[in-house]
Amino acid sequence: MKTTHQERGGWIGAAEGRDMDQTRIARAALSRLFEPLDPVGMLLVEAFGPLEALRIASGQAPADDLAALARVLDGAGRGPAATLQSGTGKAGGGLAAALERWSPRVAHLAPERDLETIARFGGRLVIPEDAEWPVGLTELGTDGPLCLWVRGEEPLPDTERCVAVVGSRDATGYGLSMAGELARGLADFGVTVVSGGAYGIDGQAHRAALTSSGPSVPTMAVLAGGVDRYYPSGHEELLREVARRGHLISELPPGAAPSKHRFLKRNRLIAAMSMLTVVVEARWRSGALSTARRAVDLGRQVAAVPGSVYSANSAGCHGLLRDGAMCVTEAKEAYELIAPAGEGLPEERDTPTKPHDGLSLVDLMVLEALPVRRGSQLEHLAVVAGLSEAEVRAGLGRLSLLGMAERSEGGWRRTREA
Repeated sequence: MKTTHQERGGWIGAAEGRDMDQTRIARAALSRLFEPLDPVGMLLVEAFGPLEALRIASGQAPADDLAALARVLDGAGRGPAATLQSGTGKAGGGLAAALERWSPRVAHLAPERDLETIARFGGRLVIPEDAEWPVGLTELGTDGPLCLWVRGEEPLPDTERCVAVVGSRDATGYGLSMAGELARGLADFGVTVVSGGAYGIDGQAHRAALTSSGPSVPTMAVLAGGVDRYYPSGHEELLREVARRGHLISELPPGAAPSKHRFLKRNRLIAAMSMLTVVVEARWRSGALSTARRAVDLGRQVAAVPGSVYSANSAGCHGLLRDGAMCVTEAKEAYELIAPAGEGLPEERDTPTKPHDGLSLVDLMVLEALPVRRGSQLEHLAVVAGLSEAEVRAGLGRLSLLGMAERSEGGWRRTREA
């Protein structure tokens, strides 16, 4: 028979005396109790910490204690705790409304079971108190996640070595090709490619990164549901391979179902965990643009891949470029944006040269006036070129030294080399 929270007397009390991290248990429970970006819940954790926040949010602490705690923690009565008490500002409807919103989930909380579930999948719960917590997530402030449910053996990579490659689900062949080249190249440079595991650009980025033999974790998929649920189902094999060689990450506990609002909320994690966000293809209302906007808010770099002006799939990318995003066409250009100063600079491209490259305007005008077969007199060349005879004479002298003009019986003409 299932044991309820009330029968156990609450997980905080039941877990006392066990060799288990109470903060980890509290954050695991809160991740199931709160929806991502719950304003009251996040302020509660910021004001009182995860243990006391869980006690209050689950109804184990008298509501009257909140005012006293606010005075102790905020001194003058200002700050996140006071905001909760007054029910103003970002807290929305206040604590009373939030408690009513959370109450249906309280009886279903079983953080120890969730931790056992993630362990069975070879994963773990990473919390802000852990050394491997991505430093980029701290910049989200109260918009940051309570914890990360992670599948993957290696420690989470440094934010400085992560690049997000995102774009449309209904990608074109061009978009898929570019996403693959970028992701594979970045992984070869030792960069971890971050994306959302979706169809289209996301899936291609993960797939290409996994083909790399680079020195780091090749790719991370940030999911909008539990890491034990492979969504979309068509990417089950791909996501299994990402979990085996990279990381599957979610702020939602095992079993959580993906939903539209959760997809939009998880985009902030992709942006925060990456030093650079590259949008390969995006329509005007693409979710990839929300990732780019969040990256801009965090002061991170944003780049876009240009496409055809006639392609609706590139309209969002062109909008980003107009707004100041960097233009990238290959992995080297993307890597240059995050590499330490002096490293990762793309090589100069070999450009075919022509004989007249570097000529002054006067010399070019004289060269264009020269006939190919028959020679032409100085006076006639001055008329054709629209220059004075002195300018033509000086130009002919320089072109002759360069082997581009020669004197013949009928006058001056252009050489074959020119």
